Amino acid sequence: MHPAFSVIFLTTLIGAGQGLFLALYTGQVYNTFGVVGDAMSPQALYVAGTVIVTVLMGLGLFASFFHLGRPERAWRAATMWRTSWLAREVIVLPAFAGMAFVWGALHYLGIDPVVFTTGTVEVKLTLLVGLVAGVLAFLLYICTGMIYAAIKFIQEWATPLTIVNYTLLGLASGFSLAAALSAHYCSSLVDAYALWALVFTLLGFVSRMFALRRNARLKYKSTACTAIGVRHPKITQISQGAMGGSFNTREFFHHKSLQFMQGIKVFFLIMVFIVPVTLVVIGWSNQLAVVLLAAALIQYVGLLAERWFFFAQANHPQNLYYQAT
Repeated sequence: MHPAFSVIFLTTLIGAGQGLFLALYTGQVYNTFGVVGDAMSPQALYVAGTVIVTVLMGLGLFASFFHLGRPERAWRAATMWRTSWLAREVIVLPAFAGMAFVWGALHYLGIDPVVFTTGTVEVKLTLLVGLVAGVLAFLLYICTGMIYAAIKFIQEWATPLTIVNYTLLGLASGFSLAAALSAHYCSSLVDAYALWALVFTLLGFVSRMFALRRNARLKYKSTACTAIGVRHPKITQISQGAMGGSFNTREFFHHKSLQFMQGIKVFFLIMVFIVPVTLVVIGWSNQLAVVLLAAALIQYVGLLAERWFFFAQANHPQNLYYQAT
């Protein structure tokens, strides 16, 4: 496939935003149930984090309009929610962004009454609002991943690993950013955030390597034989049937060399996994917010390359008709 940068920015930005919110809410749960005791009030961390989440979601939505033929009709995508994962994403994305904003606004305004008490723990309003937003964040990961995993004829995408990778890499980038933010605010949550950033990054590495290994061993169901209905051991296309390019030859193939694809793969493996893990360990052990921020930013750059590779690696069956291009 020809990677669309609008979709690359959409999926990476909202994935990081979802991950950051889940990190912030995890911090609130830890503080509520005494897993981590913060000497300073985490309100400033929650509010600043929510602002960043809102910006990331807004930028993702803005990027999404660049791959729409008629942006003014974007709202119509939601009408097919019964059958379309894209329509479900269109519904869940603003719902999550709205609930996350409400969660942050309640912290900013100091509106956080106790809803009920369980034992010695007071469950406040923001904890319940955050729970709803957290569930929506995970639903959004599923919807985004299923947009591609549900396309059965693109075998590189049609696997549960697609959803797992979208989720783990989004969580990794979000928790890495949360670690940098908590270090800036001198919060004791930095230890938990850095630990989870490492866990999700390493799990993402394992999952992504499984996906790469699977895709390298794929046996395609569609071949030149099945395409034209001729059983012959060797069928070679010598012409595409047209003298110039077309929409199909531009949009369904990346036109990059094998060496370029290999280089991109090595680049994103280094930038998404190796460098961030190293920097998070250094920043965590020395409580250096700038190093943790560098880890998050470098990881995001790597995720842009990873997502480009994800789309470019997809082999659309229609390319069988354009092998001579």
